[in-house]
Amino acid sequence: MAEIKPLRAWRYNGELSAQMDELTSPLFDVVSNKQREKLYQNPFNSIHLSVPKGNNGIENAATLLQKWKDEGAIQQDPVYGIYVYYQYFSLAGSTKQYCRKGFICNIKAYDWDEKVILRHENTIPKAVNDRIDLLEKTQLNVSPTHGLYTDPSFELEQYMDESMKYPLYETEDYQGVRDVLSIIHDASVINRFLEMLHDKQVILADGHHRYEGSLLYRKRMMESNPQHTGHEGYNYHLMYLTNTEADDLRILPTHRVIKDLPHFSEQEIMKKFEEDFIIKPVEDAFNINEIILGKQWAFGLLFKDSAYKVRLKPEKIDTLKWDFPDKIKRLDLTVMHYFIIEKVLNIPGRDQRTSENIDFDRSFSDCLARVIKNEAQMAIITNDISMADVKEVCYSGYTMPQKSTYFYPKVICGFLFSSIKDEEFQSPPHSCF
Repeated sequence: MAEIKPLRAWRYNGELSAQMDELTSPLFDVVSNKQREKLYQNPFNSIHLSVPKGNNGIENAATLLQKWKDEGAIQQDPVYGIYVYYQYFSLAGSTKQYCRKGFICNIKAYDWDEKVILRHENTIPKAVNDRIDLLEKTQLNVSPTHGLYTDPSFELEQYMDESMKYPLYETEDYQGVRDVLSIIHDASVINRFLEMLHDKQVILADGHHRYEGSLLYRKRMMESNPQHTGHEGYNYHLMYLTNTEADDLRILPTHRVIKDLPHFSEQEIMKKFEEDFIIKPVEDAFNINEIILGKQWAFGLLFKDSAYKVRLKPEKIDTLKWDFPDKIKRLDLTVMHYFIIEKVLNIPGRDQRTSENIDFDRSFSDCLARVIKNEAQMAIITNDISMADVKEVCYSGYTMPQKSTYFYPKVICGFLFSSIKDEEFQSPPHSCF
């Protein structure tokens, strides 16, 4: 079902790539303002293409990209390849070392209705529009999104392990993660990758805005091109693919921060919670993560001077009015967005995607700091999500609220770029692809 292709990536020349640590950057939706300003100081850092600076940033990115090509700062690989990408990491509070194994390729930008690439969360329209504009001007996929395929046999890992004996780059990124890239050129091995994915569905783990940008741009180009064949570069999207069966997929919780609600009253809000939730005050807010850990439908509430554990009364789950299958209704995130954000805070579900009153924050300490400093009115602390939950949602055809998952670690930007310009995308005469 999933058509993937090897690619001839654009990569920094040998002189620049010797300082690869100085050229990589976080993805556009996780890079902080402080990080951006530091990275902008390097004129060759990938941030200039992924999050271009200034009011004319997108036009500047297109101009800069052409300059880099003309001057040889980045060069296109002459031979097609599958790019193997490993990330070595550990989690806070644990000494266990993980290695997430995957590979980067081009994949057709399938419409959601084709059910080849499955999404599990909604997108924020403004962010999608920004990604379309950048793709249109630069004709470049600057960073791969993250997709998941399922292969219990782990066949492809043996080829990836062999490739990793000869790495192209090895860096430590902003997350403290060791990122390693290598490449497979063997045509027979590449074809095995293509064959393996041919009958697979792919779950989109991370990068919904960038993928949807590619999808909408493909539709726009199809409509404007009477000679459309389906093989043009605009039909494809850059993706990092990992195996759902591996023990290296970690999904961290994303908490909700509430701000700028009119007539906000902690006392009145907690009164509303009494209808549907069991409420327990928490003396030490720093312990709230541990208090709710592993408990279904349990959440932490942080206010400036107080904290609570709330847990949905079991009989109340049947009063959830949203038209979802039972398995989706029972997810913690559905419970939070219906019973807390809609019923208690009066932000209707249809408005939550675009609400200026909801922020998303992965850091518990940041959430606590924001409410203490009066930068937010309250924070809702939630548990993490399992891979089984993600699969459940994807195969049901429904989606979670935006920013529901945070697959860790994030891929980085700067190792390679993928052009969708036809003269750079299409196979040269000597290629077997």
